[in-house]
Amino acid sequence: MIKKVTPRQIAPFLILAAVAIAALFIPAASAFEDKEGVYNGADIAWIIVATALVFLMTPGLAFFYGGMVHRKNVISTMIKSVVAAGVVGVLWVVVGFSLAFGQSQGGFIGDPTTFLFFKDVVSGAPWSLAPSIPLALFALFQMMFAIITPGLVVGAVAERIRFTSYILFTVLFCLLVYAPLAHWSWHPDGFLFKWGVLDFAGGTVVHISAGCAALAGALVLKRRKVHIENKEIPPANVPYVLIGTGLLWFGWFGFNAGSALGANGLAVSAFATTNTAAAAAGLSWMFFDVVRGKKPSVLGFCIGAVVGLVAITPAAGFVAVPQSIFIGAVAAIISNIAVYYKQKSSLDDTLDVFPCHGIGGMVGMIMTGLFATKTVNAAGNDGLFYGNPEFFFTQLKALGIVVAFSFTASFLIFKFINFILPMRVTEEEEELGLDATQHNEKYLQGTLLVSKNGAMKEEEVANTAE
Repeated sequence: MIKKVTPRQIAPFLILAAVAIAALFIPAASAFEDKEGVYNGADIAWIIVATALVFLMTPGLAFFYGGMVHRKNVISTMIKSVVAAGVVGVLWVVVGFSLAFGQSQGGFIGDPTTFLFFKDVVSGAPWSLAPSIPLALFALFQMMFAIITPGLVVGAVAERIRFTSYILFTVLFCLLVYAPLAHWSWHPDGFLFKWGVLDFAGGTVVHISAGCAALAGALVLKRRKVHIENKEIPPANVPYVLIGTGLLWFGWFGFNAGSALGANGLAVSAFATTNTAAAAAGLSWMFFDVVRGKKPSVLGFCIGAVVGLVAITPAAGFVAVPQSIFIGAVAAIISNIAVYYKQKSSLDDTLDVFPCHGIGGMVGMIMTGLFATKTVNAAGNDGLFYGNPEFFFTQLKALGIVVAFSFTASFLIFKFINFILPMRVTEEEEELGLDATQHNEKYLQGTLLVSKNGAMKEEEVANTAE
């Protein structure tokens, strides 16, 4: 029996079909001719690899989040991270890249027509801040950052948000929050860039924006039933979390070292600070748990390592390797304490996205203001630790602006979607699990041999488990 579909359900397909048909009328363009020999083969090769590494972070994030939720919500949580690759992958080509890196409109947003449907991207001259690689490669590298950012928000609203509502959130967040922040911070004419704000690989653009959106989403969607009843939810698969952490850590080398936009010494330095901060943060979180009377845990080390990666992101190409130990260790302790107090509150941020990514990103921006040095990167600045309080206060000012904008815009987006579409699943759907109710799929499939009264009996795997 074919179930009747509503116009609201058909709309996403019709929009995609319209975009696909419109794309047929965009003229093809030949590749940019490098007549002056500005391209560097090593830079191109490295950024292609870095682009692929950043993409790998998205399925890594899916494993990281999927392993921590209840087993009846594993698939629904993982697909929300991965589907961003589809939604943003199309949206970035159509208009996202233009909004972020198109001709600046007053330093706040790019002209949406500059690179509409990737017009003049393949045939265009290299980006001014990445002169040794093709513009198309720069656009693809930046696309991977745009893909993972809304995926980070999933952890805060997991186990209760409708899939279709999340898709719409991804579109609106990318257009109205991510693209403006990328323009402010990374476009030469962006107003934060002109102020001298330093964000090497996405402390503001990616992590603070996602963390603040996560906080907004948790407030709008309100608490899960299990959270109200104070029930402890066992992680579905801790090895998934470990796999996800490994993939994130591995991909983060592309995230940070790739942001040097070349195969050079700065990329090596960013690679080193990234690994060192993650290592220090993983140990710091785990050891701090022991100080508080807990046992060292796999989850603790994994979460701590990710917090370290978040905190070093804005600073990776501006601070020296020794200082990255301090950045990772301190960020992990601060986020650990933030998680502790969040758990005592009524805020239902399912997987602690705001305490880890939001606050971790804020700590990273502050640490950049403290420990940045022109000795590492002449294009950067000296921080407070090196006698420059003015730059430190510039970082703080930018931090306040980004937090206010990200939270307010994201809160309004969630409210708007909730007005036109129900964002929250029903209580019955929440009880059954989103895997079954949103996707008609199960994390565990097939049958098991169960011993009952001395006899072996084959039984179907249960969909839920308390």
